[in-house]
Amino acid sequence: MRLAIFDDYRLGAVTDAGVVDVTGALPWAADPDPLTAGWWRRLCRDFDAVHDDLRQAAAEGEPRDVTLRAPVLNPSKIVACASNYAAHVQEMHDVQQRTLGRVESWMMDFDVFLKAPSSVIGPSDDIRLPPEVVAAGHEIHHESELVIVVGAGGSDIPEDRAMAHIRGYTIGLDITVRSPADRSRRKSHDTFSPLGPWLTTADEIADPGALDIRLACDGEVRQEVNTSALLTSIPRVVSYASRMMTLLPGDVIFTGAPPGVGPIKSGDVLDTSITGLGAMRHQVR
Repeated sequence: MRLAIFDDYRLGAVTDAGVVDVTGALPWAADPDPLTAGWWRRLCRDFDAVHDDLRQAAAEGEPRDVTLRAPVLNPSKIVACASNYAAHVQEMHDVQQRTLGRVESWMMDFDVFLKAPSSVIGPSDDIRLPPEVVAAGHEIHHESELVIVVGAGGSDIPEDRAMAHIRGYTIGLDITVRSPADRSRRKSHDTFSPLGPWLTTADEIADPGALDIRLACDGEVRQEVNTSALLTSIPRVVSYASRMMTLLPGDVIFTGAPPGVGPIKSGDVLDTSITGLGAMRHQVR
């Protein structure tokens, strides 16, 4: 299924005809407060138990005009992968030399870091550039990525069982300040984690390692890559992250930036798409 969060944080099923409100099919209350919306995390954990009811509600309901929100609610954490495409690692040598005046060799190795959950916005919300960063002359870059949403959480998840812990996938942008600051700080400003347009459940994606990612800035294609180029596979990413921190239902994992990252400025329009997951458009302010 394709699951959307819309309007006043209601649950929708995305059909060919549009978004159908299926909130009433949930067997538990859907708290409309996004800061206490445990219903979403419970859905990520227990989706299999309610799948049939949601599908029936989607078939019987009427599509409606909605405003899509980010397809996650108050995740306990956002885990992000660094240096997971070889061509991106190579381009970062030039990026760092230009923006830092040196190359940080340790940043060229695969690893994971954290982004603030408060940085999440929806699939059509504006990306806001921090005035103090702009005033300091630091470049701010786009990074389009395949994003995992965790279903059944866990720690020390074996790689051969990792796919069973994925609820689904969505599109993400990891907006990044290029400066000497800590990675998490540079990537956690408000609006720096656009997600959307909806969550496509894992059963709909035959192979997450064979998806086309595309980003255009003002119509100019900057990033275009297939996830088959990932250096660390989707199962290995989940397993690796779970060895350092317990993954909880509804947690978000950015799988790494493809090559083609570049600066954004006020007035730019970013169009991002991934095979089978839809598309997003964001205005930069």
